[in-house]
Formats: sequence, structure tokens, C-alpha cells
Amino acid sequence: MELLRLATAGSVDDGKSTLIGRLLYDSKSIFEDQLESIEATSEARGSETVDLALLTDGLRAEREQGITIDVAHRYFATPKRKFIIGDTPGHIQYTRNMVTGASVADLAIVLIDARKGVLEQSRRHAFIASLLRIPHIVLAVNKMDLVDYSEDVFNEIHADFTAFAAKLDVGDLTFIPMSALNGDNVVDRSENMPWYEGSTLLHHLEEVHIASDRNLVDARFPVQYVIRPQTPEHPDYRGYAGTVAGGVFKKGDEVIVLPSGFTSKVEAVETADGELEQAFPPMACTIRLEDEIDISRGDMICRTNNQPESGQDIEAMVCWMSEFSELKPNAKLALKHTTRSVRAMVKDLRYRLDINTLHRDEDATSLTLNEIGRVKLRTTQPLFFDEYRRNRMTGSFILIDEATNVTVGAGMIVGSGS
Repeated sequence: MELLRLATAGSVDDGKSTLIGRLLYDSKSIFEDQLESIEATSEARGSETVDLALLTDGLRAEREQGITIDVAHRYFATPKRKFIIGDTPGHIQYTRNMVTGASVADLAIVLIDARKGVLEQSRRHAFIASLLRIPHIVLAVNKMDLVDYSEDVFNEIHADFTAFAAKLDVGDLTFIPMSALNGDNVVDRSENMPWYEGSTLLHHLEEVHIASDRNLVDARFPVQYVIRPQTPEHPDYRGYAGTVAGGVFKKGDEVIVLPSGFTSKVEAVETADGELEQAFPPMACTIRLEDEIDISRGDMICRTNNQPESGQDIEAMVCWMSEFSELKPNAKLALKHTTRSVRAMVKDLRYRLDINTLHRDEDATSLTLNEIGRVKLRTTQPLFFDEYRRNRMTGSFILIDEATNVTVGAGMIVGSGS
């Protein structure tokens, strides 16, 4: 079955954790011992009903404060599709957690409290979702039960957010009125909102088309590991293991290896289960070539007539994630891009972006925790990349503090820095 990765987003107390709990509960994806545990915790806290938010808020601090701090992932499946949900925090100080949780999502659910309308944090998370190039966004207008299931309230929020989304690069936007607490329009259709003729959230998640979201045009295969078993059965075996980052690879394809520039043909595409007819993203596999070429981790296999950009200068949007340091010009960091690790220097900070107003502060001299800005970097070795808007796998990277080995930034390439 097809796998859909989704992430929640939105302001504090909009009901993100409760919505995920309701999805799991109504789709019968909760084990009995899990249900008994959250029932006992809810009763101990004096709650009259089962607090479904406890299914994802697992940290002690989260349960004590009633907030989400770190990203929690939950898996469930229906007869039509498999799902991995990332429950991301809404607080502004946890923006970095939201970025990491949503970076691999196919779909984002942005929740809005029907009583409060579109808040600053709602806009912030919607912008981050568009910056991360999440192809599908669902605006879930939650807590409709607290506004008497008013169609006028829903239409007002619909118009307000549509006007804001016009400034963003959002490909697919869907609006669903719901009550996560009561289950209205989450898994089952609500009888309280006969004016709404759209699908429920689960139905939309099952039916949304994501197959065309992957880049199946630009063949990209970053080599992660060279397999040389050197056993009596396979004395000359040489395979290149990795995850397909774009395009399709099949036997007989003419390919080029970067950075060497040597060409060959694909002899076989294999997995542990045997040979494949073809491989496409995000499949993990092993590629064997007809010719013996010196290939190592960090090299990239692609098509001879369709190669990624190559260079040591890149421009990128960077989200800074360190509370102990700042990103400043001339800073030296380690950079990990696909399977390639290099050293990099910050050549220039073009601007810091105010993600509330979308204003560009070109006088900014640094990026601090949770801030996002456009940065020019110079690397010690060439990178083989595509723009993030074209390929999220070959267009992203992380920055690492070499002294502590801590990830301090996440970047999305917008072009070469030359």
C-alpha cells in the first residue's frame, strides 16, 4: 500500500494532538493497553472525558503543561493507505521542531481554532509548510462545536486564509470544518454541519493523490555504501547501495558518475529480495554497473543527459536551530548533503525573514534560534544538487557544529551562489 507522511501544524491549543488522537481512536488504531493508560491518566487529572491528546503527548513535561514540545510520530493504516503522522508543536520557541517534523511530509494539516480565526502562529506554520514545499495543505477549522457549527464562521476563516495563502506557493489547499473533540468530520461525517458537502479528513487523506509529487524526471542516486562481499559465490561482486532521490533507474540505462564523469550502463537494480525491474524514490536499493569505476560514498549516479548542478557556491534558506550559537558571516561549519559530507563557510547573510509579516530584513547580521534567512555558502568540495523546489532530497542539507557534532541548521537550496 502507498504510504502518506503527514504533519500537523498550527497555533497553541488549536487541538493538534487531540485531532491525531481522534483519528487513531475512530479508525480503531489504538491498542487496548494504550486506551487503558490514557483513560487512567485522564481520570487522575480530573478530566470527565478521555483526553485523546495523551496518545501523542508522551513526555512528562508535555502532560504536565498540556502542550506539545517535541515531534511525536504515530503509525496507523486503513485498508486503502498507510500513514505516518508527525505531531509538531505550536509554540514559537519550538519552530525548529516543527521544521524537522514537517520536512519529510507529503501533506500538512494546519489547524485553526474556529473561535479565534487565523492567528499569527497559524500564518507562520502555513508559511513554513510552503517553504518546505509540502505539496498538500489541509486547513482544519477545529472546535466548530464551540461556535455552534456556524457556516458563516467557517466561510469567514476560509476567505481570510485564502487571501493569505495567495502570497504563498501552495499547490493544493483544502478546507475542512471539524470538531476533533467530538469527532465531527474527522473519520465520520458530521450531522451537525449539513451545509458542508466536502469529504471527511480521513477520506481526504486516503484519496489525496501523491504519486505525482515525487520527482520522477531527474534520476538521482547518491551512493551511500559500496558493497564488496568478496565471497566464493560472488568474488567480483560490486554494488552501490543507497536511496533513490529522484527519477527512475532500470537495467540498461546509460548513467554518469559524479564527480569523476565516467559513464557506464546499469547492469542490475537489486534489493535483498532479488532483482527489480526499476527503482524510483524513495526506494532503497543496490545498483550494479557494467564497468568497474572508482565510486565511493558521496558520489552521485545520474543520467548522462540530465545532471544536477555542481558547484561549491550555493544560496539557501536556512532555519537556525541552535540556542547556544548564532549563524554569522565567516562561520565555519560541517555540511551534510545527501550522502556527501563537506566543510562550509558562511560567505554572506543576504537577509533574515520575518515569518509573521514575510518582511526581509537585509540589515540583519546573524540568525539566532528558530530564525530563518537566506544565506550564501562556500563548500570545500563541490556538491551535486537541485533546487529544493525541484527535488526536496537533493535540494536540502543540514549544518553541523564541528566542535559538538550537534545539528545547528537545516537548509533548502534556492540556487547556485555564483
